[in-house]
Amino acid sequence: MSSKSPLIDRFQRTISYARIAVTSRCNLRCTYCMSEEHECHSSVGHPDTLKTADVALLIRILAGLGVRKIRFTGGEPLLRNDIAELVRTAKDTVGIETVSLTTNGVLLHKHLDGLRKAGLDALNLSIDTLDRERYRAITRRDVFEQVKANLDTLLASKTIPVKLNVVMMRGINSDEIAEFMEFTREHAVTVRFMELQPFDDHQIWKTGRFLGLDKIQELLREIYPELLHHRGRSTEYFSFSLSGYEGSAAIIPAYTRNFCSQCNRIRITSEGTVISCLYDKQGIELLPLLQRNAGIDEISDLFRTAVHQKPEDGRNQGEGENLRTSMSEIGG
Repeated sequence: MSSKSPLIDRFQRTISYARIAVTSRCNLRCTYCMSEEHECHSSVGHPDTLKTADVALLIRILAGLGVRKIRFTGGEPLLRNDIAELVRTAKDTVGIETVSLTTNGVLLHKHLDGLRKAGLDALNLSIDTLDRERYRAITRRDVFEQVKANLDTLLASKTIPVKLNVVMMRGINSDEIAEFMEFTREHAVTVRFMELQPFDDHQIWKTGRFLGLDKIQELLREIYPELLHHRGRSTEYFSFSLSGYEGSAAIIPAYTRNFCSQCNRIRITSEGTVISCLYDKQGIELLPLLQRNAGIDEISDLFRTAVHQKPEDGRNQGEGENLRTSMSEIGG
C-alpha cells in the first residue's frame, strides 16, 4: 500500500487529526490528573524523548497519510523550549491545515509572541477556577495570578482564537459557572465545561466529585433561562450562547457520552508510542524506529497497523485494568 494513501480504520473512519504529546512533564499537580508523587519520569528535570527532528518527521509522515490537524499537548507543552519551532514546523508542512495547542498557561508569557509569529491557529487554556485559593487547592501550585495575567494578555492580543477548558467538579468549582459564563460577555472565547474522567492518578474519581452533562445543563439554565442552544459538532455537540455576549459555552460530556463512532484521532505519546484509542493502554512503540532512522514507508506502516487495531468502541473495551492512570501519560 502506498505511503501516501489515507489512514482509514476497519470501520471506515478516516483519521485526520493527530494529538502529539511533546512532554509528559507538568508544572502543576491537578487533583483530577496527576498526583504530587506521580512517576519520576514526569519530573521537570527529565529530558523529553521525542526530539525536535523526530516530531518534524512524524508530522510530515502523518500529513502524507491524510492528517490535516495537529494538536500539541503534554504534560505541559510550554515546558518545551522549542514549542514555537514545533508549531512553525507543523504550519510549514504541506497538507497540515490547522495547528493548535493545549496549555495550563503558566508559562504563556514566555512563549506567546513566538507562538503567534509561528502561526498557531488556536489555543486551549485549562483553568478550572477564577479564585486564587481554590486554584491553589486544585493544582497544588500558587500560580493563579500569573495564569490570569497571561490569559488577560492573550485575550487582549486578539491574535489567537481561545477556548477555556474547565473541568467541572461537584462541590469544588460547580458554583463558578456564572463567573465563567460572564467571561464570555466581552471576550470572544468558548468556555468548555468538561466532565471529569477516570484518569486522575487515583485521586478524586471515587469521591463523588463527578458532575455530569445533565447537571451542568441544569445549573446553566437555572442561572440563564434565556440560554440559546446551538447544535455543535464533535465533542462540542452541546453548545450555548447568550444574546449580546461575545463568546459562547459548550459542555464536553467526556464520560457520559460515547463519541467513539465519530473518532478521527490518533495520538503519539511523549515517550514515542502510537495510541489509536484513548482507552488503549499499550499502543505500539514508535521510538525504536526513530532511533534506528527507519524509512518513511516503515513508519507509515506502523501508523497503519495502529489504526487497524483501533476498536469500534474503545470505551466498552477499555474498562477496568486497562484504564490509564493519568491523562498526562497520553496528552488528552
